[in-house]
Order: sequence, then structure tokens, then C-alpha cells
Amino acid sequence: MKAIILAGGLGTRISEETDTKPKPMVLLDDKPIIWHLMNIFAIQGITDFVIATGYMGHVIQEWVEDLDTPWRIQALDTGESTMTGGRIRQCLDQIGHETTFITYGDGLGNVNLKRLLSFHQNQKRIATVTAVRPPARFGVLESQNGQVIHFGEKRQADSGWINGGFFVVNPGIASYIEGDTEPFETGALPRLVGAGELSAYEHNDFWQPMDTLRERNELSILAMETNPPWLQIN
Repeated sequence: MKAIILAGGLGTRISEETDTKPKPMVLLDDKPIIWHLMNIFAIQGITDFVIATGYMGHVIQEWVEDLDTPWRIQALDTGESTMTGGRIRQCLDQIGHETTFITYGDGLGNVNLKRLLSFHQNQKRIATVTAVRPPARFGVLESQNGQVIHFGEKRQADSGWINGGFFVVNPGIASYIEGDTEPFETGALPRLVGAGELSAYEHNDFWQPMDTLRERNELSILAMETNPPWLQIN
């Protein structure tokens, strides 16, 4: 199987790092986050990647050309203004319409891909999204009659489920994507829901996006570990 990695966005919320490079090329320790992401797939036997590039895509293209790895990697220029739905459609047109993994190039999680794929196949729907708990960013405060009676960290499990990427899609997904200008998240996914064709695989373990400098710094510290949490596949 192949894995499509969406890596064409502007990364405006971490602009301090993305003025000179696309967000997936932001370094964690000494390697870009997209390398760490591909390693999640590679240690589980998926080593065939298509990277959908856009903003400063030449940086990713040059990195791929210089990378010494047994992985098979194709950097596909899908256009700077193309939305996620269009990027996926272009990748599918390039590689052939087959069952494929898709994920974002700016988040890491120890998702068990074999279990995800098995779940997808058993559900017999066109697409499966990995549902995750968002990282707790704020403390929880409880008050009574004006007096604070509890203050502490919000647990990740107290939050609702959100889209964590790590999709599995069947070839039929192409008919749910209308064009290059449409985001996958507000176009194809709601259509799949309406058709009863979207499943949710619940992932309760490690998952972390890189939307802020704080999150980048936290992931950088974890990346220096011998076995970072996103490689601890359970």
C-alpha cells in the first residue's frame, strides 16, 4: 500500500518557522517532522510515499532527492492554492485509484496501521478517519459561589474526538472530491457522512499536532528519545 502525505499548506500558525520552508520540513531534533511521520509508516511496513506539495514545494523536492533511504518517495507538486481535497485527488490520479493511507504532514501518533486497516476493511465503507483526543492545552477550573474549588490539568480523555488524520480510503473516494479548490474536511468528508460511508477508528494513545512553537518544542524534546512515543506501536 501507499501513503499520501498532505504537505502543501502555508503553516501560518507557526510562521516563525515557515517563512523559509514548508511546515513539514520544520526540524524535530535533526530531522524534519515529515521524516518522523514517514518513519511511523516505515516501521510498520509501509515505505511507498506520495508527498502532495504546494507552498515552497521545491524545498521538499530537493530534500527527497538528497535523502538516502530505501523508502520509495514521490514529491508531487499539487499547486500552491490547491486545497486538501484537490491534493488528494491529484495524488490518486497519479498513482492509480487503490486503497491508500492518507495523513497530514504536521502531526505524529503511534497509530497501529494494521489494526486501522483491518478495522477499515471490516467496516466495509469507503473511508475511515482516525479519531483522536485533542491534547489538553488549558487547566480546568471549577468554582462554586465565586470560590475556586478545583484547579488542575485537563485530561486528554476529557476532550471530545477530533480528526487526527491517518485515513484509509478506497478508490471510490475520488467521486466525493469535487475539485482543487475544495478542502477535504468540508467537502468530501461531510458527503461521506451523508452517504453513510465514513468510519471512525478511535485511537486513545499518543497523538500530537505541531500547530504552535510550543508544540514544536515539545515534539523536539521527544524526538531526542531513543524510542519516541510515536514509534511505540501497541
